[in-house]
Amino acid sequence: MVLALLAGAPVLFRRLFPLPAFAISAAAIAALLALGSSPLPLSTMLALTGYTVAARVPRRLSLPALVLGEVALLIALALSGGPGKGPETTEAVLLLAVAWCVGDGVSARRAYLSEQTERDRATEADRARQAVRDERVRIARDLHDVIAHSLAVITVQAGAGRRLMAKRPEQAAIALESIEATGRSAQDELQVVLGLLREEVGSPSGLAPVPGLVDLGQLVDTVRAAGTAVEFHASGTDRPISAALELSVYRVVQEALTNVVKHAPGASATVDISVSEGEVNIEVGDDGGAPTGQLRPSPSGQPAQLGARHGIVGMQERVGAFGGSLMAGPLPGHGFRVSARVPLPFGP
Repeated sequence: MVLALLAGAPVLFRRLFPLPAFAISAAAIAALLALGSSPLPLSTMLALTGYTVAARVPRRLSLPALVLGEVALLIALALSGGPGKGPETTEAVLLLAVAWCVGDGVSARRAYLSEQTERDRATEADRARQAVRDERVRIARDLHDVIAHSLAVITVQAGAGRRLMAKRPEQAAIALESIEATGRSAQDELQVVLGLLREEVGSPSGLAPVPGLVDLGQLVDTVRAAGTAVEFHASGTDRPISAALELSVYRVVQEALTNVVKHAPGASATVDISVSEGEVNIEVGDDGGAPTGQLRPSPSGQPAQLGARHGIVGMQERVGAFGGSLMAGPLPGHGFRVSARVPLPFGP
């Protein structure tokens, strides 16, 4: 009775102490077999503890425990001195082996699911980090567009004002007013972009609206005030498109006009924006010759890169994000043109 109690009682605490419970149960059942008696229910108790050991204990410990348990049962068979006890021992050995295999399979399945969960978490974390990097690149591109355009206009206006200060002070005053207006506009746009970098963003009402198609006229006026003649044509801009695409169109035009101001002083520029039902077309050109360091045709007829052109690369990325294409290169003879097409397969 004592051995039977020791063989069955460990089942109650096998989850808390799997190895001690298995050791006690195996020792008690081996002793019962050696004495010539081991009912099947007690062998089932040993199988339960063996299953728990395999399912909850690392294989480097559970496998030796299985081997020791089987050896103990076989030694008990030898000590019993009766071949008639062989079937009972065989049942106990087989039950223990089957239970251990099932428990080991459950343990392997748990380990696999745990690893899969960790991989999913790592993948999600990588996606989150990539999203952060993409957002930082987008913000950096916006910063480049705002600062490059504003500084180009301010630099040109400051030089014109300096030259006109002595001879025509009234025109110098106009240049200073344009510098002030451009600086204030750049400050408002920088407030929008830098607001995206704050960990705790305040009320959205404190930020200026994101520029869009309706702001292209003001952009053109700013460039005209800097001394560059711009002819502006727009059609279909009242069609509803996404705010993100409006911002990208605005930035493309802004960057193209900035290149005219910086690299083709004194040139006249044309801006043509058309929004149809199926696509947005952007064309910005000038008659002042190909800007230094921009795209020039290669012998194969395709544009080739010469020098650093982060602005043009940024325009291509903005248009490419919406499935569009952009070409930038010198015109035959003199001038430079930026041409982009963005399809509209979806609504705003």
